[in-house]
Amino acid sequence: MRTEIRIPSQKPAESFTDAAAAVDRLIADYDAATAFLRAAFRQALAEGEPASRIRAFYPEVRITTTTHAKIDSRLSFGHVPAPGTYAATITRPRLFANYLRQQIGLLIEHHAVPVEVRISDTPMPLHFAVASDAEVSVPQEGAADFPLRDFFDVPDLSTTNDDIVNGTYTQVPAAARPLAPFTAQRVDYSLARLAHYTATDPEHFQNHVLFTNYQFYVSEFESFARRMLADPDSGYTSFVSTGNAEITTPLGDLPSSPKMPQMPTYHLKRPGNGGITLVNIGIGPSNAKTATDHIAVLRPHAWIMVGHCAGLRNSQSLGDFVLAHAYLREDKVLDDDLPVWVPIPALAEIQVALEKAVADVTALQGYDLKRIMRTGTVATLDNRNWELRDQSGPVQRLSQSRAVALDMESATIAANGFRFRVPYGTLLCVSDKPLHGELKLPGMASDFYKTQVSRHLMIGIKAMETLREMPLERIHSRKLRSFDETAFL
Repeated sequence: MRTEIRIPSQKPAESFTDAAAAVDRLIADYDAATAFLRAAFRQALAEGEPASRIRAFYPEVRITTTTHAKIDSRLSFGHVPAPGTYAATITRPRLFANYLRQQIGLLIEHHAVPVEVRISDTPMPLHFAVASDAEVSVPQEGAADFPLRDFFDVPDLSTTNDDIVNGTYTQVPAAARPLAPFTAQRVDYSLARLAHYTATDPEHFQNHVLFTNYQFYVSEFESFARRMLADPDSGYTSFVSTGNAEITTPLGDLPSSPKMPQMPTYHLKRPGNGGITLVNIGIGPSNAKTATDHIAVLRPHAWIMVGHCAGLRNSQSLGDFVLAHAYLREDKVLDDDLPVWVPIPALAEIQVALEKAVADVTALQGYDLKRIMRTGTVATLDNRNWELRDQSGPVQRLSQSRAVALDMESATIAANGFRFRVPYGTLLCVSDKPLHGELKLPGMASDFYKTQVSRHLMIGIKAMETLREMPLERIHSRKLRSFDETAFL
């Protein structure tokens, strides 16, 4: 093991009362660290084994308060809970510049003290330092002429975890308390996973995310996007498909991808990331957890599931909508992170936006809306062929829970929204009724159901456009915040 360590020159810590200036310093420190690691790695690949270990560190922002003065309790974020020192390591500050300026600005405003930007003591893994450089890639272990781990830091999963957001973080005496829900390494890990699973760069993701479990919603989304690009007053500026293919005009060409990613993702962009991202997560709670685990680090303003479900009531018809007010969690994938005894509350702002969008798109109001939409409990199971089980088990539980619909993703997405403090909601479309002889088989869908695909997507889009106009403090409910919460959203 090399004992000599070569590091880049480091600026001394600096205090700021201006959030923009603090973010500029974070960008400068991060760029210097990544440039140092990339240059050293290129040199090592060209010349062979380095003469010493090479290391750079993430930048860090911290704040120290000494007063118990009460902060505006209406706001669920932007302030620390008690006197002390709080810190967060930062990665990709250019990507998160708007977010960082907002969060740091609130800290300075609410506590009337400066923030400090400094170099942290957390090493930056080489893989993450070169992730945004298309000309450099880290070879697999053993492919280089020297043992990579002997000279560069690599991702350390023992320190890349969700302890902060899960509420299981153990405070070390005399150490700074967490300022943000994710550490820099955790964010970098997810940004790399996002690019892999969705085949689009994190920079394209918008603040309002729609999840679906069927590819034909994508065609409707692209059609809507092209209509918006044809309208100079829409506010939308471009549409991004897999492989980062981007068009800015309605007739722009989107090349077909020879190999689709696991979760094809599409972005209808607006300035300030105010547009809409659509993710086809496919089928199953594992996919739903994977997608939301990683998208959460981008701190979206809302995510909503607009997928298909099994209707459980005889009064429902194919194509009817279900607005989830509660969730029966039998997906199992989040049980270790969020126990099933934790309630997942409906969020009023999301519910109202979805119900209003259904009314606007269907032109139905009040009691008439009940003809095509039910509210109630959505059950999420991990077994797609639950119908083949002994009916006395699952059917009895579904009846006792008063569930009105069943799928494999919605409760997972809602639970992870609760866990990660991302506002969430669910509006499903009934595609089959297995308890009543209407199975999801070719030819079973009615013409009415086929028309619902376009209407369903438009409802999700309209709900997101409503949420976009709301002040951020209204959307990010205090219901999502714990007793001892991080200041950063």
